[in-house]
Amino acid sequence: MDRSAPWDYPEPLAVGSAPVPEYGSGSLADLLPTLAAGMAVPGMTAAIPELAPADRNCVFLVDGLGWEQIRSHPDEAPYLHALLGSSRGGTGRPLTAGYPATTATSLASVGTGLPPGAHGLPGYTVRNPATGELMNQLRWQPWSPPGAWQPYPTVFELAHRAGVHAAQVSSPTFQNTPLTKVALSGGTFHGRLTGEERMDLAAEQLAAGDRSLVYTYYAELDGAGHRYGVASDTWRGQLMYVDRLVQRLAEQLPPRSALYVTADHGMVDVPFDEEHRIDFDADWELRAGVALLGGEGRARHVYAVPGAADDVLTCWREVLGEQFWVASRDEAIEAGWFGPQVDERVYLRLGDVVAAARDDVLIIASEREPKESAMVGNHGSMTPAEQFVPLLEVRS
Repeated sequence: MDRSAPWDYPEPLAVGSAPVPEYGSGSLADLLPTLAAGMAVPGMTAAIPELAPADRNCVFLVDGLGWEQIRSHPDEAPYLHALLGSSRGGTGRPLTAGYPATTATSLASVGTGLPPGAHGLPGYTVRNPATGELMNQLRWQPWSPPGAWQPYPTVFELAHRAGVHAAQVSSPTFQNTPLTKVALSGGTFHGRLTGEERMDLAAEQLAAGDRSLVYTYYAELDGAGHRYGVASDTWRGQLMYVDRLVQRLAEQLPPRSALYVTADHGMVDVPFDEEHRIDFDADWELRAGVALLGGEGRARHVYAVPGAADDVLTCWREVLGEQFWVASRDEAIEAGWFGPQVDERVYLRLGDVVAAARDDVLIIASEREPKESAMVGNHGSMTPAEQFVPLLEVRS
């Protein structure tokens, strides 16, 4: 963008024009409560009306498997592509991930059945109000007591208390992580290394109870997208493998089962040039008045030095407002970006300014975030490519 004439900036995107996730009726946070309600778990509400109850439910979450990516790759994912019409109870529509569309936030939404404003993991990195430091909620660094950070019980815990056989089948690496504790604990955890082992054990766990709630997970598709992009041969090869895994699990479903294949977010490839990658660390305008830069390239939390929040908001709108939805904290909350309400303990975790990309652009930080700034594939915002996730269904 040419900044030589600051009086001639384009009109910024209106905060209210951002496509807010379908909290309460069609978001990731609504999935497990709907399934648990169908198994008569007390306190659960069937928020996604299109889903018919089943005695045994399995959720297979493939990290980075966006709805639009499945639609665009029928040759690499023939089994998944054939299931598109089954999505969201046969409506053929996707779910929305929630904002931001990022792994830590989405996994917490899935596991707790709550939107980000309630569960309190509203970004990749956010400020810890107690310490003033940025906290990486995916890696849980610096460490913070998990139960205080996210105090609500998971749906797995509530289901287990109600006599449902609850189980997670994932990589052994994740068994004792704080993110697993706050988002996915409850019932039993089963660590298996290969995708095939996870599919086979997930089917066994489904059959282990008259009422069962089983979660399984695969991460490598997302890793390939970040490193090589969703246009790469490596990513397409991973998609082919995921397609085979889903079919393997579907063919082993015990009676009275429903398998749901979903994701935490989609992904977009962003070109490596100054027009598409705006470097915060090299941009004096964007840095002015900013104490901490949180979030990620397409979904930023911006924390201002005391007294500078209004000036930072004005500057970010002028510089980025044609490509990003730029909101104050209160504007983003009022617009419902983080859900219908934001808990008091979560309020100051949100940026004084929140910026969500509309175009194929990033706000990188080449010095502070060298690894993240080098990623090809990115996600976080509210565009269809990032926000729409499948809810493919197979029943036995």
